[in-house]
Amino acid sequence: MSLVKFSRRPWGKLITSDFFDNDNFLDRQLFNENLDEPALNIKETDDAFEVELAAPGYAKDDFDVTIDDGCLNITAESSNSKEEKDDNYTRKEFSYSSFEKKLQLPDSVKEEDVKAKYKDGILSFNLLKKADAKNHKPKKVEIA
Repeated sequence: MSLVKFSRRPWGKLITSDFFDNDNFLDRQLFNENLDEPALNIKETDDAFEVELAAPGYAKDDFDVTIDDGCLNITAESSNSKEEKDDNYTRKEFSYSSFEKKLQLPDSVKEEDVKAKYKDGILSFNLLKKADAKNHKPKKVEIA
């Protein structure tokens, strides 16, 4: 079993072309999904799943990571403000960014042993597999 992105809609994502993504764009707008989702890499090894999420510009404390009902929930919020005053003017700049990402974890992941680290704009997770899942090999089905 592999990791899958959690969908708020029961029917999941609409099947659309990646190149002509207008339907998916409208779909995300209608369901208030963030258009600037961070890139995600998932690699499966014999012992674990390795997840990397590109989130540059955040600090470690900006993240909130939880596991609930078999879902890995990742949220982040960052805000900055800068004010410059002079005799004749005041200039104030501010920015705010946030995202939310949910991944459905396979039953083979040991939820109590999930480890995370943030370095150089990459939030990494090591999701260890349960012992019985490590040696699990797919069963070959013969076609008649």
